[in-house]
Amino acid sequence: MIVAIYVFLILLSFTALYPFWNTLIVSLNEGLDTAKGGVTFWPRAFTLSNYSTVFADDKLLNAFMITILRTVIGTISAIFMTTMLAYGMSKSYLIGRKFFTIFFIVTMYFGGGLIPTFLLIKSLGLMNNFLVFIIPGLISVWNMIIFRTFFKSLPAGLEESAQIDGCSNWGVYLKIILPLSGPVIATLGLFTAIAHWNDWFAPTIYITNQDLMPVQTVLRRLLNANLFNEASGNSTGTINSLTLETASKKSLTSKSLISATIMVVSLPIIAVYPFVQKYFVKGVMVGSLKE
Repeated sequence: MIVAIYVFLILLSFTALYPFWNTLIVSLNEGLDTAKGGVTFWPRAFTLSNYSTVFADDKLLNAFMITILRTVIGTISAIFMTTMLAYGMSKSYLIGRKFFTIFFIVTMYFGGGLIPTFLLIKSLGLMNNFLVFIIPGLISVWNMIIFRTFFKSLPAGLEESAQIDGCSNWGVYLKIILPLSGPVIATLGLFTAIAHWNDWFAPTIYITNQDLMPVQTVLRRLLNANLFNEASGNSTGTINSLTLETASKKSLTSKSLISATIMVVSLPIIAVYPFVQKYFVKGVMVGSLKE
């Protein structure tokens, strides 16, 4: 029985990891050689030209910078605003606390829909604006509830002692509450960063300026172009059909270039996991079980 369990877990792990591994192998193999088939576990014609082409393209580099800026600014601002709201909501003496709680929870289950949201974004002047990546995601009700529950679990004597020493609410929030919330901030901050990093849908709707396109949206367009090439009978899928000006080597194909782009997009956010993994269980469980 134990052997069967281990075999099942190994097969399950293989099915989860192999697509990522195969994408890495394709990105390290010459494109035309990959088009012949048979590249599964190891590169048959090793090359770094796919990655050099990715990093040589100004459009992709600009898209990476937009994604990085959006992730950093969006995560920091969202965590700050959400924790500030949660700190206020954690006070039992807050006037209208029950009303605001119900109001926020309702927004978790009911939304205005795509068209009303689009009209709202347009009326606010956020179309083709970098702030459209930041402002709509400043508050997460789910994260606010977790933060609020965690704040309520902190000893009340900490705030009382600080207030006796003359510390204001801002001082308590910045000097006591936030430093003690490290595990929860690390956990929810990572989830928020991943949401910003992986988002391609919002730019597709709200952004038409190519200089503001994040790399995920650019990557999706490359994938769609590759699917169009395959449907059109162009099995090699030359990179010129993807309008990448820096691609001039015949050994490169759209599939090899897209694989390299996927790896470059995925590795930075994957590299963050080991540094915050130890906070996952502690952060979420502490903030969700105590009420």
